[in-house]
Amino acid sequence: MISRNFKNVLVVSIGFLSLFTAYGGLQSLQSSLNAEQGMGVASLSVIYASIILSSMFLPPIMIKNLGCKWTIVAGMACYVSYSFGNLYPGWYTLIPTSVILGLGGSPLWSAKCTYLTISGNVQASKDNKKGSDVINHYFGIFFFIFQSSAVWGNLMSSLIFGQDTSISDIPEEVLETCGASDCGLTIEVNSTSSKPAQKLVWTLVGCYIGVGVLAMLIVAIFLDNIDHQQTSQFRDNREPFCHTFLATFRLLKDWRLLTLIPLTMYSGFEQSFLSGEYTK
Repeated sequence: MISRNFKNVLVVSIGFLSLFTAYGGLQSLQSSLNAEQGMGVASLSVIYASIILSSMFLPPIMIKNLGCKWTIVAGMACYVSYSFGNLYPGWYTLIPTSVILGLGGSPLWSAKCTYLTISGNVQASKDNKKGSDVINHYFGIFFFIFQSSAVWGNLMSSLIFGQDTSISDIPEEVLETCGASDCGLTIEVNSTSSKPAQKLVWTLVGCYIGVGVLAMLIVAIFLDNIDHQQTSQFRDNREPFCHTFLATFRLLKDWRLLTLIPLTMYSGFEQSFLSGEYTK
């Protein structure tokens, strides 16, 4: 029998797998599906700008009042709202839902990390093991499951868009001679359309919404609320808001954190290239 804490790790991991199957798939399609005036890429920029701002004050407030479990559920709801915005994409639907996603993004990840850390420490005390060892084990399991979401999200979009009857059938021998600007042939079928049929887009986004809602249900139903006592103690801590806001900047005094910043920035540039340019 698996332990209760290990079960909770699996629930969190499967929930994030479902959620990011939807969000990851949508993210990689933004520069293609919503290419008009750079709307898709702009929405991704708004998402991460909002995450930067919300990271400074929202996570401790939400975790303190909701606890880790319901903070995760609320954050997932913010991600699902972005999928709804993609049903009828426009500046008035994508940008507001991008802001909502960004506001929910940092509490979601903070609550997940806090939950796994608490679970690891609790299990370590039961098994007489070192806390950091169990925590690292739990995070390894989480990312092993979570990172496969990129496979399932893109596979879903590939299978659905593969039903498009307007896709040109280009022989393999012609594709082998393709360059960046020329494939050596003229294609008339797709000359007026750069997107799949709208019905297929709605089908895909509908599937992503369903997978996102499923993630919320998995966490809401099966995840144990193990941090109830800790959050009750946090509520009694009436630390001024300015202290919470400035805590981020106080961390910059640590030279170890400063050495991590360039690596983190590089990771962000890499992801923006993959989701904004490479897939385009």
